[in-house]
Amino acid sequence: MQMNAFKSTFRAALLVVPAFAFADEAAEQMVQDALPVMHYTCASIAEEANGDEAFVVTVVEKMTALSIYNRQINIEDHATTDEEKAQLREAFIAALSEGCAADKDALLGGVVDNAVKKSLGL
Repeated sequence: MQMNAFKSTFRAALLVVPAFAFADEAAEQMVQDALPVMHYTCASIAEEANGDEAFVVTVVEKMTALSIYNRQINIEDHATTDEEKAQLREAFIAALSEGCAADKDALLGGVVDNAVKKSLGL
């Protein structure tokens, strides 16, 4: 995967899910949205996307939202200023890139979850 796709993806994902006051119905919808994409590996998402960064962004946003929700994380507890959020995004991108570089056949959902955990120091 290209680093630019990751950067776009995680910037968007971290902005989309700043706080989690989801009702059970919203959480269930999040799970239903993520389930169809949970089969992707680092390699298969790149192959399927065939250069379409928007596709990668959409898939990773769903996985990131689910990871953050499952861990009951409020990004505002970790970063409140634009500078802090930018640093968090960069740490997340680096962790995701490292995870996929280490194992291209790893399930992307697991790599995303590990990147969330690592970037937040959990």
